[in-house]
Amino acid sequence: MNWFFNMLRSSIGKKLLMALTGLGFSLFLLIHLIGNLTLYGGKDLFLSYVEHLHALGPLIFVAEIGLLTFAVIHISTGLILSWQNFQARPIRYKVNKWGGGRTIGSATMPYTGVIILFFVIIHLLNFHFIDHARQTVFQAMDATFSMLPYLVFYTLAVIIVAIHVSHGFWSLFQTLGANHVKYMPAIKGLGFILSVMFAVGFGFIPVYVGFIM
Repeated sequence: MNWFFNMLRSSIGKKLLMALTGLGFSLFLLIHLIGNLTLYGGKDLFLSYVEHLHALGPLIFVAEIGLLTFAVIHISTGLILSWQNFQARPIRYKVNKWGGGRTIGSATMPYTGVIILFFVIIHLLNFHFIDHARQTVFQAMDATFSMLPYLVFYTLAVIIVAIHVSHGFWSLFQTLGANHVKYMPAIKGLGFILSVMFAVGFGFIPVYVGFIM
């Protein structure tokens, strides 16, 4: 087992952890989006979806523990890799270089990651850690999204998530060894489609709930 732990302590091992946990979060976001789209079917359909989730009981608890574990691994590993990169090149370039396929997503990954963490905490406090016996998730959403500052904050945060995914999705496949001239364009295209789906799908929900429903 020593080889396994030595691998995890290496730079390659840390990147593999980032890739696997990132893939897990991408799948979660897709499933979460599909569930949230029930809002467009009306309040009753959305509440029925929420009730079915709660009925899963222990399975949901296990999934939440898994997501929390993934978050701890992804965040801590990302911070370690960012610090190691900084130590390797403590003096920044005088001119920012965007060659070699460098994008806004790749250039801002550590910063968007921190913002996403802050957003997730606020999101959970508003919609997950509430007294469900006194307030439904829909009521919490209706009350929260009626406040313009939070609506703007939520929309901007979702755009940042999309930027993070736009680079992270194809990067994780590159780390897993799928960096091939034949497949990478399709993977990058899929990553772009997913990022747009997340931005539009999640971003329009507060507008729909706050001003249309």
